[in-house]
Amino acid sequence: MENAIELRELTKTYGTRRGLAGLTLDVRPGEVFGYLGPNGAGKSTTIRLLLDLIRPTGGSARVLGLDPRADGVELRRRTGYLAGDFVCDGTQTVRGLLRFLADLRDGVPYDRIDDLAERLGLDQGTRIKKLSKGNRQKLGLVQAFMHTPDLLVLDEPTSGLDPLVQQTFLTLVTEAAAAGQTVFMSSHIMSEVDAVADRVGIIRDGQLVALDTVANLRAGSVRDIEATFHTPVPASAFEGIPGGSRLRLDTAGTTLTGQLTGSPDALIKALAQHQVTSFRATDPPSKTSSTPSTPQPTQKPPARTPTPVLPNR
Repeated sequence: MENAIELRELTKTYGTRRGLAGLTLDVRPGEVFGYLGPNGAGKSTTIRLLLDLIRPTGGSARVLGLDPRADGVELRRRTGYLAGDFVCDGTQTVRGLLRFLADLRDGVPYDRIDDLAERLGLDQGTRIKKLSKGNRQKLGLVQAFMHTPDLLVLDEPTSGLDPLVQQTFLTLVTEAAAAGQTVFMSSHIMSEVDAVADRVGIIRDGQLVALDTVANLRAGSVRDIEATFHTPVPASAFEGIPGGSRLRLDTAGTTLTGQLTGSPDALIKALAQHQVTSFRATDPPSKTSSTPSTPQPTQKPPARTPTPVLPNR
């Protein structure tokens, strides 16, 4: 198998609205692939097409060398899926649901479930309807990871998780990749995939607008800069800074503001020559580059059909 996922001119329309517009993309076996974009950009549509939860208007998809439509049962057996709108029977306990799903998957060891639940801090004795959003997300993660699938498809997997649990999740992803599993992880925040992704694809308005390693995408990112100085500095101190053409020093010479593109190394070295009293570097609220860290919504996402789990059927 050359690629874990192969998409060729994949297209999906919803009446007069376009979900995907000719998406062509390859994801390699054993790769952690981050799929980024604003809400409504087409991330969940892509995932639903991969798993044959909806049908394409045009183009083709192959997943793990299989046709999602013709080989649906086999594909579900080898895939772990966390939907962006994970839902399940609220009357069951966490333990009851997970063991039921384990039996559907031809007998996942219960100690594997217990280990994942313990690591994520999930109480298996609680009824699902009493779970908070974060704990419901933990439940979704356990059912996706528990059978050690060849492919993990995770739609906004850290939604509702506290920072410590997010770190545990990233560790689980790293372990999965080390074991040869492929991870396809969608998000609208770069920092969620920054630490673990081998490559990142950015989608906007149903089209792939960037595809590269995280490091290379970061090299083209834009940051808002604000620095203040104890005493005035000459304007010439920041002339010629790479990516700093939009940086400006105020007339008093005590405040530097503007935007920096790419690596901050040269700017930091220039700042170090003066007494800096404050410094701030943040992602701008509206991105102009092709690699936004937190893209803004561009369209309303299509209505979703709840898809809680993909057991072996």
